[in-house]
Amino acid sequence: MSLAIFDLDETLIRGDTASLFCRFMVDTGLADGTFVDREQELMQRYADETLSMPEYVAFMLKPLRQLDVDQVNALMPRFVDDCIAHRIYPQAHSLIAHQRAVGRHPLIISATPEFLVRAVARALAVDDVLAINLEVDESQRYSGAIQGIPTYRDGKVHRLLDWLKETGYSLENARFYSDSINDLPLLECVEYPFCANPDPRLAAVARQRGWPVMHWNDIESVGYRAEESQPSGTVLYP
Repeated sequence: MSLAIFDLDETLIRGDTASLFCRFMVDTGLADGTFVDREQELMQRYADETLSMPEYVAFMLKPLRQLDVDQVNALMPRFVDDCIAHRIYPQAHSLIAHQRAVGRHPLIISATPEFLVRAVARALAVDDVLAINLEVDESQRYSGAIQGIPTYRDGKVHRLLDWLKETGYSLENARFYSDSINDLPLLECVEYPFCANPDPRLAAVARQRGWPVMHWNDIESVGYRAEESQPSGTVLYP
């Protein structure tokens, strides 16, 4: 069975899961209002490809030091219901269902902490995820440190290759959908790269290399097509 691999933020959902969770923490009193301003400064560095992922994760997890892992997980249903569910692109549901129908196994791989990615993946009915693993201290609280290789930039490739060895899946006929130039290393690893709602730099790469591009700007629209940059100009479902 081949793989259909998906980035999460701005690919399957309209927005960034970690940023939305930071706002959720402010709204629920776990963090103060200045927390979001600092988080947005760090996110700009993500867009500029200069972000230190350990620095971002340590910052984002500070308000959760007062909670143990079970208490954090208990927040997830409300977070998904209030902040995520209405942001899932209808086309994402359709595309994941389409991949299953043609015999491809869905996998989400995201540069976001695992507890958040798994919560959103449940809403998308996707079981397998690769995300940033977090260190848990002796009091069963997140220490703020990353455990192992973060699923960020080249780290996504390393983690995926390890997962393939563990599970027996392969990259033969695999496809990967992403919006971000940070995912270029993984897009270059698969036979079928797709750019979903690409940022300007990834859109430029897609034009140069003839990669299919999908624009899901209208969240109310349930239809989707991939713009195949082929000499024939054909338009195909992905």
